[in-house]
Amino acid sequence: MVPILLDLATLKVVLIGEGEAFARRLTLLGGGGAVDVYTNGKRPSPEALKAAQVVFVAGLDEAEAIEIAGIVRGSGGLVNVEDVKQLCDFHVPSVVRRGDLVLTVSTGGKSPGLARRLRRYLETLFGPEWAGRLDDLAAKRDDWRGQDLGMAEIGRRSDEYVEEKGWLS
Repeated sequence: MVPILLDLATLKVVLIGEGEAFARRLTLLGGGGAVDVYTNGKRPSPEALKAAQVVFVAGLDEAEAIEIAGIVRGSGGLVNVEDVKQLCDFHVPSVVRRGDLVLTVSTGGKSPGLARRLRRYLETLFGPEWAGRLDDLAAKRDDWRGQDLGMAEIGRRSDEYVEEKGWLS
């Protein structure tokens, strides 16, 4: 497994599903937005599936999930069928979001329950204040870059700033 973050606004993304599992995925994907959403019995055409680069499936029966996964994979797209590891080209980690700060936990699909528990623990360590902290550090970084400092020096100053603020103490 290689952890990556996808910018859904630059990809053709489809979410297909029903019920509670679908609702969880919809929330994860930001409520739709740049994502084509199919639910309440509505399904994408095979052409729409073939055009998709990333497809999330949640809350569908096994036969339908297998059919969708086959179409997506056959066209070179990536598919994730919630809780069906053999139908997943990628796994969705548990996520903690604090503004642009994104912390993730993954067990490679082996124990979603453990990933959820670790996510809840991280939420206690990294509260809402971290969104502002990231913005603060990003502004400092922009200033340092404007001084034509090298990446190593910017990294050193970033570490020093975090230490000075006591954010990880």
